[in-house]
Amino acid sequence: MVDVLENKRSATRFRILVEIADRQPAVSQGEIAAAVGVTSQAVSEYIRDLVDEGFVEKEGRSRYRVTKEGVDWVFQSANDVRRFVDHVTDDVLGSVQEDAAIAEADFEAGETVALSLSDGLLHAGPHEAGGATGVTTTDAAAGEVVGVTGFEGVIDLEPGRVSVVQVPTVRTGGDGSGADLAATCEGAPIVTAAGVEAVSALRDAGVEPTTYFAPGQVAADAASRGLDAVVVATQDTIGRVTDALTDASVSYDVAK
Repeated sequence: MVDVLENKRSATRFRILVEIADRQPAVSQGEIAAAVGVTSQAVSEYIRDLVDEGFVEKEGRSRYRVTKEGVDWVFQSANDVRRFVDHVTDDVLGSVQEDAAIAEADFEAGETVALSLSDGLLHAGPHEAGGATGVTTTDAAAGEVVGVTGFEGVIDLEPGRVSVVQVPTVRTGGDGSGADLAATCEGAPIVTAAGVEAVSALRDAGVEPTTYFAPGQVAADAASRGLDAVVVATQDTIGRVTDALTDASVSYDVAK
């Protein structure tokens, strides 16, 4: 167990030190008491102990400052808590959460199934050695939706490729490179557009965009599910698109 979560005193000590750091140098013990949920007398005792340990220094009446040692301890404790939370959400809850998948065969609840992604959707198939697996929580016939939990392993997935195409804005004029757009979008399961000019350029090329809302995020999500995507954007909007792709750690290429 993480040190600051071992008992109430450790957790309270951590929270009071954080509150001091947030409010320094003018520290109201009453405000800290209200924020943490203890009495002002208890806050005073905690602060006295923190000063004795060298985590806090007193600068005058109701004036305190967290020392370097105190900051280091808060950072270390916060990192420990973060790692513990990651363990809980990824390792513990990740194995008991329930998700939906497309059944590739008839299943009864409690069967171990092989998990895969196809067309961006989770599929459950007959269990074979290796690969990602789960346990069904519902009965389902082939083609129906089946509940799955108890996830283990990693789904073998090749990330999708994202192509970003820039088209002129209405101010700069010029054509939308319709023929090139048609070739670029051919076979791409996801085509998104950023801006009215991008939608018009696609339609001129005979391509109807999948969506023109949050195009960068849509393309990033598609790529994470193994689907190729094309994003058509104007010079005014291309930055927001590439920022969304970068934030999602998705590789992309840009063409004009």
